[in-house]
Amino acid sequence: MISRLKALARPAPRLSIGVPWRRRFKGLVVPLAIIVLLEGVARAGWLPAYQMPAPSEVVLTLRDLAEGALWKHISASLGRVLLGFVIGASLALVFAAWVGLSREAEAYLAPTFAGLRSIPSLAWVPLLLLWLGIDETSKIVLIAIGAFFPVYHNGVAAIRDIDRKLVEVGRIYGFSRWQLVRRILLPAALPGLFTGLRSGLSLAWMFLVAAELIAATRGLGYLLSDGRETSRPDIVLAAIIVLALLGKLSDGALARVEKHCLRWRDSFTGLRMPASGRG
Repeated sequence: MISRLKALARPAPRLSIGVPWRRRFKGLVVPLAIIVLLEGVARAGWLPAYQMPAPSEVVLTLRDLAEGALWKHISASLGRVLLGFVIGASLALVFAAWVGLSREAEAYLAPTFAGLRSIPSLAWVPLLLLWLGIDETSKIVLIAIGAFFPVYHNGVAAIRDIDRKLVEVGRIYGFSRWQLVRRILLPAALPGLFTGLRSGLSLAWMFLVAAELIAATRGLGYLLSDGRETSRPDIVLAAIIVLALLGKLSDGALARVEKHCLRWRDSFTGLRMPASGRG
Protein backbone atom coordinates (compact mmCIF):
# COMPACT_ATOMS: atom_id res chain seq x y z
CA MET A 1 0.00 0.00 0.00
CA ILE A 2 2.82 2.38 0.93
CA SER A 3 4.70 1.62 -2.28
CA ARG A 4 1.55 2.34 -4.27
CA LEU A 5 1.12 5.69 -2.55
CA LYS A 6 4.76 6.53 -3.29
CA ALA A 7 4.20 5.67 -6.92
CA LEU A 8 1.17 7.94 -7.04
CA ALA A 9 3.08 10.76 -5.35
CA ARG A 10 5.98 10.49 -7.78
CA PRO A 11 6.04 13.53 -10.08
CA ALA A 12 5.01 13.04 -13.68
CA PRO A 13 7.89 12.68 -16.11
CA ARG A 14 8.75 15.91 -17.89
CA LEU A 15 8.42 15.98 -21.63
CA SER A 16 11.67 16.61 -23.43
CA ILE A 17 11.98 19.45 -25.89
CA GLY A 18 12.39 17.00 -28.74
CA VAL A 19 8.98 15.37 -28.28
CA PRO A 20 7.02 17.90 -30.44
CA TRP A 21 9.61 17.58 -33.20
CA ARG A 22 9.41 13.79 -33.11
CA ARG A 23 5.63 14.06 -33.35
CA ARG A 24 5.88 16.35 -36.36
CA PHE A 25 8.33 13.98 -38.00
CA LYS A 26 5.86 11.13 -37.53
CA GLY A 27 3.26 13.25 -39.32
CA LEU A 28 5.56 13.43 -42.35
CA VAL A 29 6.05 9.67 -42.61
CA VAL A 30 2.86 8.93 -44.57
CA PRO A 31 3.18 11.83 -47.08
CA LEU A 32 6.83 11.00 -47.73
CA ALA A 33 6.00 7.32 -48.22
CA ILE A 34 3.27 8.23 -50.73
CA ILE A 35 5.67 10.54 -52.61
CA VAL A 36 8.36 7.86 -52.82
CA LEU A 37 5.81 5.27 -53.95
CA LEU A 38 4.36 7.53 -56.66
CA GLU A 39 7.83 8.49 -57.85
CA GLY A 40 8.75 4.85 -58.22
CA VAL A 41 5.49 3.97 -59.98
CA ALA A 42 5.84 6.89 -62.40
CA ARG A 43 9.50 6.20 -63.18
CA ALA A 44 8.74 2.52 -63.77
CA GLY A 45 6.09 3.48 -66.32
CA TRP A 46 3.28 1.64 -64.57
CA LEU A 47 1.08 4.73 -64.95
CA PRO A 48 1.05 6.93 -68.06
CA ALA A 49 2.53 10.39 -67.57
CA TYR A 50 -0.63 12.09 -68.86
CA GLN A 51 -2.52 10.58 -65.91
CA MET A 52 0.01 10.62 -63.06
CA PRO A 53 3.24 12.59 -63.48
CA ALA A 54 6.13 11.90 -61.15
CA PRO A 55 6.21 14.02 -57.96
CA SER A 56 9.55 15.44 -59.09
CA GLU A 57 7.83 16.77 -62.23
CA VAL A 58 5.13 18.36 -60.08
CA VAL A 59 7.83 20.07 -58.01
CA LEU A 60 9.35 21.50 -61.19
CA THR A 61 5.91 22.72 -62.27
CA LEU A 62 5.44 24.38 -58.88
CA ARG A 63 8.77 26.13 -59.29
CA ASP A 64 7.82 27.40 -62.74
CA LEU A 65 4.42 28.58 -61.48
CA ALA A 66 6.04 30.32 -58.51
CA GLU A 67 8.17 32.32 -60.93
CA GLY A 68 5.02 33.33 -62.82
CA ALA A 69 1.37 33.82 -61.89
CA LEU A 70 1.09 31.45 -58.91
CA TRP A 71 1.20 34.22 -56.30
CA LYS A 72 -1.55 36.10 -58.12
CA HIS A 73 -3.77 33.00 -57.93
CA ILE A 74 -2.89 32.42 -54.26
CA SER A 75 -3.65 36.01 -53.24
CA ALA A 76 -6.98 35.94 -55.09
CA SER A 77 -8.09 32.68 -53.46
CA LEU A 78 -6.81 33.65 -50.02
CA GLY A 79 -8.66 36.97 -50.09
CA ARG A 80 -11.91 35.29 -51.12
CA VAL A 81 -11.65 32.63 -48.42
CA LEU A 82 -10.83 35.07 -45.63
CA LEU A 83 -13.61 37.50 -46.54
CA GLY A 84 -16.21 34.77 -47.10
CA PHE A 85 -15.23 32.97 -43.90
CA VAL A 86 -15.39 36.13 -41.79
CA ILE A 87 -18.84 37.01 -43.15
CA GLY A 88 -20.25 33.49 -42.87
CA ALA A 89 -18.77 32.74 -39.45
CA SER A 90 -19.87 36.10 -38.00
CA LEU A 91 -23.47 35.61 -39.12
CA ALA A 92 -23.38 32.01 -37.91
CA LEU A 93 -22.21 33.02 -34.43
CA VAL A 94 -25.00 35.59 -34.16
CA PHE A 95 -27.71 33.13 -35.19
CA ALA A 96 -26.18 30.33 -33.09
CA ALA A 97 -26.29 32.51 -29.98
CA TRP A 98 -29.87 33.56 -30.76
CA VAL A 99 -31.14 30.03 -31.41
CA GLY A 100 -29.07 28.47 -28.63
CA LEU A 101 -30.31 30.90 -25.99
CA SER A 102 -33.92 31.22 -27.15
CA ARG A 103 -36.39 28.37 -27.59
CA GLU A 104 -38.67 30.74 -29.49
CA ALA A 105 -35.93 31.51 -32.02
CA GLU A 106 -35.20 27.80 -32.33
CA ALA A 107 -38.84 27.07 -33.17
CA TYR A 108 -38.82 29.65 -35.98
CA LEU A 109 -35.33 29.26 -37.44
CA ALA A 110 -34.02 25.74 -36.80
CA PRO A 111 -36.22 23.93 -39.39
CA THR A 112 -35.30 26.43 -42.11
CA PHE A 113 -31.58 26.20 -41.43
CA ALA A 114 -31.78 22.40 -41.34
CA GLY A 115 -33.34 22.41 -44.81
CA LEU A 116 -30.86 24.90 -46.26
CA ARG A 117 -27.96 22.91 -44.88
CA SER A 118 -28.82 19.90 -47.03
CA ILE A 119 -28.51 21.83 -50.31
CA PRO A 120 -25.31 20.81 -52.17
CA SER A 121 -22.76 23.56 -52.76
CA LEU A 122 -22.97 23.37 -56.57
CA ALA A 123 -26.75 23.87 -56.44
CA TRP A 124 -26.18 27.44 -55.21
CA VAL A 125 -23.89 28.37 -58.10
CA PRO A 126 -26.49 28.92 -60.90
CA LEU A 127 -28.73 30.94 -58.60
CA LEU A 128 -25.90 33.14 -57.34
CA LEU A 129 -24.70 33.72 -60.89
CA LEU A 130 -28.20 34.81 -61.93
CA TRP A 131 -28.60 37.09 -58.92
CA LEU A 132 -25.09 38.49 -58.49
CA GLY A 133 -23.30 37.89 -61.78
CA ILE A 134 -19.84 36.42 -62.24
CA ASP A 135 -17.89 39.01 -60.27
CA GLU A 136 -16.39 38.60 -56.80
CA THR A 137 -19.68 38.98 -54.91
CA SER A 138 -21.12 35.64 -56.01
CA LYS A 139 -17.92 33.79 -55.07
CA ILE A 140 -17.69 35.38 -51.63
CA VAL A 141 -21.38 34.71 -50.92
CA LEU A 142 -20.93 31.05 -51.87
CA ILE A 143 -17.92 30.73 -49.55
CA ALA A 144 -19.86 32.45 -46.76
CA ILE A 145 -22.69 29.93 -47.21
CA GLY A 146 -20.20 27.08 -46.90
CA ALA A 147 -18.67 28.51 -43.73
CA PHE A 148 -22.01 29.38 -42.15
CA PHE A 149 -23.57 26.01 -41.41
CA PRO A 150 -20.75 24.19 -39.55
CA VAL A 151 -20.23 27.22 -37.31
CA TYR A 152 -23.96 27.62 -36.73
CA HIS A 153 -24.71 23.99 -35.89
CA ASN A 154 -21.66 23.51 -33.69
CA GLY A 155 -22.40 26.79 -31.93
CA VAL A 156 -25.99 25.82 -31.15
CA ALA A 157 -24.86 22.38 -29.97
CA ALA A 158 -22.13 23.90 -27.79
CA ILE A 159 -24.62 26.19 -26.05
CA ARG A 160 -27.24 23.49 -25.57
CA ASP A 161 -24.65 21.02 -24.19
CA ILE A 162 -23.69 23.32 -21.31
CA ASP A 163 -24.32 21.69 -17.95
CA ARG A 164 -27.49 23.13 -16.42
CA LYS A 165 -25.84 23.06 -12.99
CA LEU A 166 -23.36 25.73 -14.09
CA VAL A 167 -26.23 28.04 -15.02
CA GLU A 168 -27.95 27.38 -11.70
CA VAL A 169 -24.75 28.22 -9.81
CA GLY A 170 -24.56 31.53 -11.67
CA ARG A 171 -28.15 32.33 -10.73
CA ILE A 172 -27.45 31.46 -7.10
CA TYR A 173 -24.61 33.98 -7.12
CA GLY A 174 -26.97 36.57 -8.54
CA PHE A 175 -25.36 36.95 -11.95
CA SER A 176 -27.14 39.20 -14.40
CA ARG A 177 -27.95 37.88 -17.87
CA TRP A 178 -24.82 39.49 -19.32
CA GLN A 179 -22.63 38.13 -16.49
CA LEU A 180 -24.14 34.68 -17.02
CA VAL A 181 -23.24 34.78 -20.70
CA ARG A 182 -19.76 36.23 -20.20
CA ARG A 183 -18.61 34.21 -17.19
CA ILE A 184 -20.38 30.86 -17.64
CA LEU A 185 -22.02 30.29 -21.02
CA LEU A 186 -19.26 31.65 -23.27
CA PRO A 187 -16.32 29.84 -21.57
CA ALA A 188 -18.29 26.59 -21.47
CA ALA A 189 -19.26 26.87 -25.14
CA LEU A 190 -15.85 27.94 -26.48
CA PRO A 191 -14.54 24.41 -27.26
CA GLY A 192 -17.58 23.65 -29.41
CA LEU A 193 -17.43 27.07 -31.04
CA PHE A 194 -13.82 26.55 -32.09
CA THR A 195 -14.70 23.13 -33.47
CA GLY A 196 -17.33 24.81 -35.62
CA LEU A 197 -14.96 27.57 -36.72
CA ARG A 198 -12.31 25.09 -37.85
CA SER A 199 -14.91 23.02 -39.70
CA GLY A 200 -16.29 26.17 -41.30
CA LEU A 201 -12.83 27.23 -42.45
CA SER A 202 -12.27 23.82 -44.02
CA LEU A 203 -15.57 24.04 -45.90
CA ALA A 204 -14.75 27.59 -46.98
CA TRP A 205 -11.78 26.22 -48.93
CA MET A 206 -13.99 23.54 -50.49
CA PHE A 207 -16.63 26.06 -51.56
CA LEU A 208 -13.87 28.30 -52.93
CA VAL A 209 -12.89 25.60 -55.41
CA ALA A 210 -16.54 25.13 -56.42
CA ALA A 211 -16.86 28.87 -57.07
CA GLU A 212 -13.59 29.27 -58.95
CA LEU A 213 -14.03 26.19 -61.10
CA ILE A 214 -17.13 27.68 -62.69
CA ALA A 215 -16.70 31.43 -62.85
CA ALA A 216 -13.21 32.82 -62.32
CA THR A 217 -10.27 34.17 -64.30
CA ARG A 218 -7.78 33.84 -61.46
CA GLY A 219 -7.46 31.75 -58.34
CA LEU A 220 -6.41 28.20 -57.49
CA GLY A 221 -9.75 26.81 -58.68
CA TYR A 222 -9.18 28.49 -62.02
CA LEU A 223 -5.69 26.94 -62.08
CA LEU A 224 -7.28 23.51 -61.57
CA SER A 225 -9.68 24.12 -64.44
CA ASP A 226 -6.90 25.42 -66.67
CA GLY A 227 -4.80 22.31 -66.01
CA ARG A 228 -7.74 20.08 -66.90
CA GLU A 229 -8.53 21.93 -70.12
CA THR A 230 -4.89 21.88 -71.27
CA SER A 231 -4.38 18.22 -70.23
CA ARG A 232 -1.70 19.16 -67.70
CA PRO A 233 -2.09 16.87 -64.67
CA ASP A 234 1.09 18.36 -63.20
CA ILE A 235 -0.64 21.75 -62.97
CA VAL A 236 -3.74 20.14 -61.43
CA LEU A 237 -1.64 18.33 -58.81
CA ALA A 238 0.39 21.47 -58.12
CA ALA A 239 -2.81 23.44 -57.48
CA ILE A 240 -4.11 20.67 -55.20
CA ILE A 241 -0.86 20.70 -53.21
CA VAL A 242 -1.03 24.48 -52.79
CA LEU A 243 -4.66 24.23 -51.66
CA ALA A 244 -3.71 21.54 -49.13
CA LEU A 245 -0.84 23.64 -47.77
CA LEU A 246 -2.98 26.78 -47.47
CA GLY A 247 -5.75 24.81 -45.77
CA LYS A 248 -3.28 23.29 -43.32
CA LEU A 249 -1.63 26.62 -42.55
CA SER A 250 -4.94 28.43 -42.01
CA ASP A 251 -6.23 25.62 -39.79
CA GLY A 252 -2.97 25.67 -37.84
CA ALA A 253 -3.32 29.42 -37.28
CA LEU A 254 -6.87 28.96 -36.00
CA ALA A 255 -5.70 26.05 -33.81
CA ARG A 256 -3.11 28.36 -32.21
CA VAL A 257 -5.83 30.89 -31.42
CA GLU A 258 -7.93 28.07 -29.96
CA LYS A 259 -5.04 26.86 -27.82
CA HIS A 260 -4.47 30.39 -26.50
CA CYS A 261 -8.14 31.01 -25.72
CA LEU A 262 -8.58 27.59 -24.09
CA ARG A 263 -5.28 27.48 -22.20
CA TRP A 264 -7.25 27.09 -18.96
CA ARG A 265 -8.66 23.76 -20.12
CA ASP A 266 -7.01 20.55 -18.89
CA SER A 267 -8.15 18.22 -21.66
CA PHE A 268 -7.24 14.64 -22.51
CA THR A 269 -4.51 14.51 -25.17
CA GLY A 270 -4.36 10.78 -25.82
CA LEU A 271 -2.43 7.85 -24.40
CA ARG A 272 1.32 7.58 -24.74
CA MET A 273 3.04 4.30 -25.43
CA PRO A 274 5.08 3.08 -22.45
CA ALA A 275 8.81 3.55 -22.79
CA SER A 276 10.62 0.35 -23.69
CA GLY A 277 13.23 -1.15 -21.42
CA ARG A 278 11.64 0.03 -18.17
CA GLY A 279 10.37 -2.22 -15.49
